[in-house]
Parts: sequence; structure tokens; C-alpha cells
Amino acid sequence: MTTLDHKIDFAVVFSVQNANPNGDPLNGNRPRQNYDGYGEVSDVCIKRKLRNRLQDMGEAIFVQSDDRNNDGFKSLNDRAESVPELKQIKADKKGNADVYATIASNTWFDVRAFGQVFAFKGDSLSVGVRGPVSIHPAISLAPIEITSIQITKSVNSVTGDKKGSDTMGMKHRVDFGIYKFVGSINTQLAEKTGFTNEDSAKFKEALITLFENDASSARPEGSLEVHKVIWWEHNSKLGQYSSAKVHRALKVTGDTIDTLNIKVEPLEGLQVYELDGQ
Repeated sequence: MTTLDHKIDFAVVFSVQNANPNGDPLNGNRPRQNYDGYGEVSDVCIKRKLRNRLQDMGEAIFVQSDDRNNDGFKSLNDRAESVPELKQIKADKKGNADVYATIASNTWFDVRAFGQVFAFKGDSLSVGVRGPVSIHPAISLAPIEITSIQITKSVNSVTGDKKGSDTMGMKHRVDFGIYKFVGSINTQLAEKTGFTNEDSAKFKEALITLFENDASSARPEGSLEVHKVIWWEHNSKLGQYSSAKVHRALKVTGDTIDTLNIKVEPLEGLQVYELDGQ
């Protein structure tokens, strides 16, 4: 496997219909919005979905969610301690942080891609890994409409509890929205973490299948759909163009799925692939 030897930019266009793509815990779990009313999905949320997809594809993931835990470890510290080489480096008062970062990157895909801070209670060694993959938050093309409904619990949880039907809550959803997010893969950081060309291909597949196996009561099956993944491959480590210029080459318009129009303006010498979502 060869380390990534050329810069990559990417973009993803997806739709949300009658679902909550990313609830805001500081706002009653309502779908995230910016001050102008545009819908937003945080980069942290997107990375969580990517980790889940990569885990489904058989990759080792360090930051696992509780419902996706597949190795039995109950904390990040336990997972890190399970690697004998990492445990030995931490036990050594003169432990080498660079060696620790290299082993961790080789062990877990998400560390190799997104980076990670290894700093746990009681540790004398703190290690920071900068990953090559950077992702912007997803923003909707237009302000979103949010519908809120009141829900009740219709059964008793405990025998003798008389507050079954009057226990109430709220559920929120985006009626419809088209969102877009962009990102890049930096070759200099890829060299440090060992992110390979093969890793980039797996990452691209995870983008295409971003919402597979992601259903929940807030996100019913089929309510989130990837329509297009745009994948730009530069011919050098630094790239022919800045990421900002590349991302601006993508023009997305439309307020319904039927009127959705995705156009990529060509940039001379820059290879671009337009991939349909699954």
C-alpha cells in the first residue's frame, strides 16, 4: 500500500425529508440551524456516520459509539491500552510520542484519517495526531422548515405507575432540505499518519453510502439520501488549485429532488469524478 501521493478534494450533496439529520442538544434536540435559518449538520456528526460506515466495511475504528461497539472495550483508554506497544510506551517515562502516534495511526482507520488526541486521566504522556481528512459542516441550500409534534407515552413503564398517557415530549423534523458539505485530504498529513491511496478509496465508498445502516426513529430508513459525491483528484501533492477554488466549482440549485441540479465547472488539468449515491 502506498501513501497518498496527490491532494484530493470532495463534496457531497444529500437530501433530508421528514427527518432530523442532526439534533441540537442545547435547543431541545431540534434540527440544527444557523442564525439565518439554514439547516446545518456538524462535521462531528458527519465523521460519526463515516466511522460507522467504515466499521461496517471491516475497518478498525478507535472512536466507536456504544451501539456499534464490536470489541467489548468500555472506554477509549481501555481500547488504547489493549495494544501492547502503546501500553508499553505510556509506561515508559520517556515514551516517544511520535512512535505512539505512528502505531495508533497504523492500528485505527479513523485515527489515520481524522486524527485523535490521546490524553487520558493519570497519563504522563499526551499524544496528538493530526489527520489529513478535513470536513466542513453541511449547510442546506435554503432556509429549512421545521415541524414539531408533541408525543405521549401510552403505556406504563412500571407496574402501578399512573402517569402513562400524560408523560409528554417533543419530536422535531426537517420537512425537506437539500444539504451540501465539502472536504479535503492533505498529502503532507497523510504522510505522517500513513493514510494510503487504498484508504482514500475506502473513504470515498463511505461517502457514497453515508446513510446506509443509519436509520433511527429520528431518521427513518430512506429519509436521508446521498444524491452525488464529487471527487477531485489533483496531479500533485500540493494540488493545482486551492481547495476553496475547487469547492466553488460545484454549483447546486433546486428546492425539490425533481428540480435538483448539480453542475461542476471544469478546472483545467483537474480530474473530477461525479459519483451517484447509493
